[in-house]
Amino acid sequence: MAATALTIAGSDSGGGAGIQADLKTFSALGVYGASVITAVTAQNTCAVTDVHPVPNGTVAAQIAAVLGDIRIDCIKIGMLGDVGLIETVAEALAGYDGPIVLDPVMVAKSGARLLPEAARTALIAHLLPRADLLTPNLPEAAALLGSAEAMSDADMQAQGTRLCGMGAGAVLMKGGHGQGETCTDWLITDEVTRLDAPRINTRNTHGTGCTLSSAIAAGLAQGLTLREAVARAHGWLHRAILAADGLEIGQGHGPVHHFHEVWT
Repeated sequence: MAATALTIAGSDSGGGAGIQADLKTFSALGVYGASVITAVTAQNTCAVTDVHPVPNGTVAAQIAAVLGDIRIDCIKIGMLGDVGLIETVAEALAGYDGPIVLDPVMVAKSGARLLPEAARTALIAHLLPRADLLTPNLPEAAALLGSAEAMSDADMQAQGTRLCGMGAGAVLMKGGHGQGETCTDWLITDEVTRLDAPRINTRNTHGTGCTLSSAIAAGLAQGLTLREAVARAHGWLHRAILAADGLEIGQGHGPVHHFHEVWT
């Protein structure tokens, strides 16, 4: 019986992030992927030029259709644009009892806020307590906490612990926005686990957050423990970034190579 995972996120027409990155990741790691699209975007490796939200009722209908027919072993939630959509997704998942990975897409690479304050509050109230794992990068963790961005390992651990205290089952603090030759992530559960990788000098990192969270979801769908799923996803993403320059996709920030273990 195939392991299955569902992604609830926006569509990236350039194929590097969002629904497309999630489905590629599921497939690359041997998991059957289903999808619920929350928004259609016009974007490429250089810019997002248009966003069309999918009506809340249609999002709810997609979730009901999938969960009403397909056994879903894990759910990954990505970008949700407003209060109504956050509430819609939370209500539609009320009867789901499997693991949920929440990637709080809140801050663009430019630093622009993607969620208004009311939506941030709704995310904390309705979805954070449902998340078995929250996967914020440093700006997103700061936005959720209403604090300054973490500048040290101690700060990252402290912020992860605070987010767990707000209801998340566990938190993976991602260090991709940090400095130095080593990129360090911190998994905060009842214990603290450090994950290090050499920082890679490449501009092709579009979709890394989506890809990491969906890789973890794939592992949980396959029955790995949280620590096993995070460790496997961390190493797999590092290799996908290492192989990214070989794709030569687009003129801006290209995608990682999701199928680096299959073809080059």
